[in-house]
Amino acid sequence: MTEDNPPIAHPDPASLGNQLPLSNTPNNQHEHAGTGATETIVGSNDSNSGDSNNNTVHAMEGDSHATTAPATSGHKNLSFANKNQGVSHHEAHYHHDHQDQVEEIPTVLTAVAPSTVEGYSIYSNIKDGKASIEHQIEINVVDLFDVQSNKEISLEEVLDGLRYVMEYRIKGGRYPSLDYDIMKRLADGLLMNMGNTEKKRRVRQSQKLTEEADVAFQLFGEFILEVQEFRQAVGEKPVSDLRHFLKLDVRCGSGSTVQQQQAAVALIALLTGIYPQFSDWKELVKSDGQSDVQKSMKEHADFVKAEKMPELGGLILAPEALCFDRRIKRCLKMYRTSLETGLPSEAIPALQEHYGKNVLPEPPRVSTLKMIINQLTDFIVLMLIAVAILMAATEEFISMAVLLIVVVLNTIIGFVQEYKAGKALDALTKLSVPRAQVLRDGETSVINSEELVPGDIVILEEGESVPADLRLAEVSQLEIIESILTGESVAVSKDPKEIKTLTRKLPLGDCKGNAFMSTVVAKGRGKGIVVRTGRLTEMGKISAAITGAPKQLTPVQRKLALLGKILVLFAILLCAAMACIMILWHKRDTKESLLTALSLAVSVIPEGLVAVVTVTMAMGVRRMAARSAIVRTLPAVETLGSVTFICSDKTGTLTEGKMGAAELWTSDGSAYGFTESTSLDPNKGDVFLKNNSDITPEIIEKSIDKVPAQMLISLMVSSLCNNSSVVQDIDEKASKDVAVAVSTQDVDTSKAVEWKGIGDPTEVALVVAAQKAGFPKSYFHGLGYSRVYEQAFDSERKVMSVVYKAPVDTSKVDGEHYEFVLAKGAPEEILNRCVGFLPPIASGAVSSPLDVLKPSETDLATPVTEDFYDQVTDASGRMADNGLRVLGLAYKRVKVNGGGTVDEGLGDGLDHVNKVKEEKEVASSTLKPTKLDMITAANVAQADDDDEEEIPPGYTESDLVFLGLIGLIDPARAGVKESVRICKEAGITVVMITGDHIKTASAIAKELGILEEGGRAIKGEELDLLSEQAIAELKPFPNVFARVSPDNKLKLVTALQSRGESAAMTGDGVNDAPAIKAANVGVAMGIAGTDITKQAADIVLANDNFNTIVEAVEEGRRVFDNILKFIVYLLSCNCAEIFLFLLCAMVNVELPFTVIMILWANIIADVPPAMALGVEPAEAGLMKRNPRSPKRGVLTKASLSVIIFQSMVMTLMTFGVYMHQVYGKIVLTPKVLQHPESYDYKETITESQLRYAQSEAFAFLTTLQLLQGFLSRTMKTSVFKTNFFGNPWMIYGVMTSFCLMLLGIFVPGFNTKVLELVPVTGISWAKIAVGCVIQLTLSEIEKLVLRITGSTL
Repeated sequence: MTEDNPPIAHPDPASLGNQLPLSNTPNNQHEHAGTGATETIVGSNDSNSGDSNNNTVHAMEGDSHATTAPATSGHKNLSFANKNQGVSHHEAHYHHDHQDQVEEIPTVLTAVAPSTVEGYSIYSNIKDGKASIEHQIEINVVDLFDVQSNKEISLEEVLDGLRYVMEYRIKGGRYPSLDYDIMKRLADGLLMNMGNTEKKRRVRQSQKLTEEADVAFQLFGEFILEVQEFRQAVGEKPVSDLRHFLKLDVRCGSGSTVQQQQAAVALIALLTGIYPQFSDWKELVKSDGQSDVQKSMKEHADFVKAEKMPELGGLILAPEALCFDRRIKRCLKMYRTSLETGLPSEAIPALQEHYGKNVLPEPPRVSTLKMIINQLTDFIVLMLIAVAILMAATEEFISMAVLLIVVVLNTIIGFVQEYKAGKALDALTKLSVPRAQVLRDGETSVINSEELVPGDIVILEEGESVPADLRLAEVSQLEIIESILTGESVAVSKDPKEIKTLTRKLPLGDCKGNAFMSTVVAKGRGKGIVVRTGRLTEMGKISAAITGAPKQLTPVQRKLALLGKILVLFAILLCAAMACIMILWHKRDTKESLLTALSLAVSVIPEGLVAVVTVTMAMGVRRMAARSAIVRTLPAVETLGSVTFICSDKTGTLTEGKMGAAELWTSDGSAYGFTESTSLDPNKGDVFLKNNSDITPEIIEKSIDKVPAQMLISLMVSSLCNNSSVVQDIDEKASKDVAVAVSTQDVDTSKAVEWKGIGDPTEVALVVAAQKAGFPKSYFHGLGYSRVYEQAFDSERKVMSVVYKAPVDTSKVDGEHYEFVLAKGAPEEILNRCVGFLPPIASGAVSSPLDVLKPSETDLATPVTEDFYDQVTDASGRMADNGLRVLGLAYKRVKVNGGGTVDEGLGDGLDHVNKVKEEKEVASSTLKPTKLDMITAANVAQADDDDEEEIPPGYTESDLVFLGLIGLIDPARAGVKESVRICKEAGITVVMITGDHIKTASAIAKELGILEEGGRAIKGEELDLLSEQAIAELKPFPNVFARVSPDNKLKLVTALQSRGESAAMTGDGVNDAPAIKAANVGVAMGIAGTDITKQAADIVLANDNFNTIVEAVEEGRRVFDNILKFIVYLLSCNCAEIFLFLLCAMVNVELPFTVIMILWANIIADVPPAMALGVEPAEAGLMKRNPRSPKRGVLTKASLSVIIFQSMVMTLMTFGVYMHQVYGKIVLTPKVLQHPESYDYKETITESQLRYAQSEAFAFLTTLQLLQGFLSRTMKTSVFKTNFFGNPWMIYGVMTSFCLMLLGIFVPGFNTKVLELVPVTGISWAKIAVGCVIQLTLSEIEKLVLRITGSTL
């Protein structure tokens, strides 16, 4: 090669060991070839065989530097063919003699068996099963593609997870072969994310890659080295794609780091050495960057020959995750800990430095002073303060005092509202747990919980709060109340068994093996491994979402703020125009002119607007509280009236929240119903046989002799395959509830009892169903049946089963007993596990229905046929279509244990199974031991147990006998269907959100009228795959969202808002708080809701009822209607004053009002009638209008026209009366009209006459304004069609204002010295009466025009 193309050493096949490339067949079938004479073949297992059957490469004794043994000499030129090229491939197998290696291990690590000190890794003997590794990689691959669109996923966390899997579970030849499809998508995901550059770089600066891009690049190279299928996927990439994504020119450019250059050179060496199609490195680099790359290759020639990627450095520790799908021993090794001794204290600093402290994100604090300043910096308030200062400068101290009083009141009201809103953030600080009982160095101690790190062993006792997110390792009757997260007040029983699932996300209620920060231990005790701390805990994520959500103004706040700014701007312009007219045109005195202009500005600025709006909303709050809707933030009252979408939880809001059995279908084709199924009282309700005729249903007697065998065994499964119960409060003064298993005979009906379910609502409903038939748990326990085994439900199997042992049959000499399996679960899963079903049993075939469970030579079950399968499927579909949650029921008989006496064991089912576990080989590693490795070595030296817990053969959930289906229902609340209809008429879309199955949810939605023909229902898992934009563009937009998570709720809210909708969102758990806070109106449940959710919400429903939301929407519309009415009223009155001033200024007449008169008129005429309008009853047809568009302003063209018309009516009549009083009859002459400036009114009118004219104009205009208050009670409807006494506050308000007006006119001293008014005569009052009639007539004509044109106000 020339100097321009420096030689690149191709990787020696020996260095890749058994990582040689695959052929282009993705089925991962491999040939196995023997190796040289110096090698010993330990085994020839297929690479697909799983945990212990994968061959690994180890350094040979005597070679302290190599981490791999030499391969056969025949593989000198390793290459990787294109997709269309065939390549032979081989795998080498190496001998690993564990005993020969013991002497080389450092004394501190005697329990560990690494191959060499240099290649030592503390995790080298952790070896996951292949399927587990593929599963972990697949989860991260999905996130790699979602990280750009999903704000909840951090690219750093995803890459950390992949890096951990690579370093501790793949590297060193442990798993050279993995699923091809997963590797292909992984390659695409890494390429997509390895070119990310830092934002906000200057144009002339070179690009700078992010740390995440470097990690992705590093992983890309390491997967090429380690995994055959990954190499194949990379080999299929076009060279242009690699050139674009790898950005080798940037990695070797002027702004690159040494590590980036080394990594680029190492990857070039791998690509050119392995793949013939990439042999020319220049094709991988952009032409303008080739010189930089060539320079780096010369500077870092060692990495050209290194055949490995350079280390990134730093600790690689287990990522923080719930680990619900991990076995306990695996978790202990991952987090370097031990259940017996915990973490060593000297390891804590390094772990804290890596993971951080266990503290929640601090909420932003706003000081009291800052809150006050925020109120005083409001635009309108600033203008009022400026005017007050000018008033003081001109010695108008009374006017100044009035304005400052208005400012102080507005500030106090605004401060109180902001202070209350901050309480949601304050509540978050109470969630952290101050102390934790932890095991370290083999000793238990109580420490500050913020010192906890992942790997700490926390001990939980009854009554204590959980200090971090834990993976439970040991439990003893442990029950934890998770209401703060889920809203469910019932304690959750915990089980440390791992849960298999295909996703890293699992509903919190299903995480039985985890305990979450800030939840409370209600019963028992336990021991758990800290797996998440601080901001990564469930509570930390919620806290961050709440504190990080930007504070947004409600629509009415934004619109009123805009209106205020427009009016202030209008006031400034009018003030300037008025001053110019008086000073420049009429040559008036400058001081007098400025005072007049300021008085005009005061008329324009609606200083009472904020106060009146606040009071109106406060009145709405009181009315809504009377309807069980508690409003926490005043603006939410109006905002709720403008919502276009109501996103409501199903359970407990649209439905009663009480699950009950509705139907039992048995394998003999019979169907049974339940009366009063949602009542927990076992004395109420019966079971009856359904029929299709009009005959009265047959009630099934509560006697074992009268009950069909299929029904009895089905209810036996419902009752016994169940961990829930019912509690009974016999006495109101009882200190606590007593759990009872109820039968008809157990209940003392003489006492008033109160019942409630303990446990999952679905299981409680099953318990109640059996009780209503007369066969509670106590019945079967009384017969001597006892539970001996249980397989808990998990989301993968979708089945729960228990094994019961029957009592010894004393009638027989041999003391025979038997066992049986009872199973329930998803109908399709149960049916697929069944080989038979229980047909109709002939009379006399069994002496008792329970004999069906006895093993016998005669099998009563009939094999499952295709016809029966279809019959069950049809019945299940019919029940689901009716909105029922359907469960399948089945049983299985277990062998008889006989032979004289009963064994001490539990029968054949629990016979110990001989497990042969192959000793796992120790793989080599590229990592050198760190100080932390040495400290925690003893913890990871424990024997690893990757084998699945083997279920006793007789107890497996297979070969079952199908019994039937039971359908459960959560009935719709009364009145909800009508409320949904009202919403539709009001133009509001109702969306149902539920964790229930999509069929059940759709059925309930159809019943309520939410889901109509052509409507759409969607599942949460589908929602996860869509971006917010894609959700917003869904057509038709779904009305039902099933199987959703709280994350889906937040995504739904933001999607609706992005399309311009105003959304109300309901919720109850803490994890709903981010969505509730982000919604335009957040609605929390008062009964089921947590404190945090209520604090984050705008409205709290005291009765958790959807009907209350609809009533609140109506109240919100009423509030906005009333706000609009008094805004129109205020502006009509203020504009009347403005136009009057302008007219007088233009004709050079003394202004009709002084500054103090204007303020007094605004106070008495604006505030009382406006406040009275705030309590105006709702107009008819209010809920038949479409919602106001969130983009529409407070005032429309029609409402502006109304304001101008009403103000001009009042202006012109007042101007006429005033001019007539000032000029007399002269005002009507043509000469005066043509040359008004030539006439000097001061020569013909005295000061007292002018004062009288001003007083008459004041009385005239103020009275018209008060009448306008009455006329503003309706915007379109005739005032004669309203009930005059329907709003008594209007009568009181107008009378109060009228009296204050009279007080200002007639009270001596106050009228002349303060207000500068004089008493007016009867003639003036006659003029006022005539003006009122004219105004009333014109108002009715205006409303008639609005009704005819259908204008929108």
